[in-house]
Amino acid sequence: MALFPIHSNFERDFVIQLVPVDTEDTMDQVAEKCAHHSLNRRVRPQPDKVLRVRHHEKGELFPRDMTVADSGIRPTETLDILFMDS
Repeated sequence: MALFPIHSNFERDFVIQLVPVDTEDTMDQVAEKCAHHSLNRRVRPQPDKVLRVRHHEKGELFPRDMTVADSGIRPTETLDILFMDS
């Protein structure tokens, strides 16, 4: 377990946030931590959608249960947080 900073590019938000996550967090947990800084602040919730995490440069969606440690991302890389149909 280690603190791991990422940049959150949350869908429909105009602010990119630096968000601390943990290396053992799953991508679902990363999405929730990023949502805390955007939802109900600058972004309206979409309860009928699920949040997914995508690598900003590669465009690949990460599996929801993949951990930060297993993802291969580096500290301060940008991740896109997207609303998707479940």
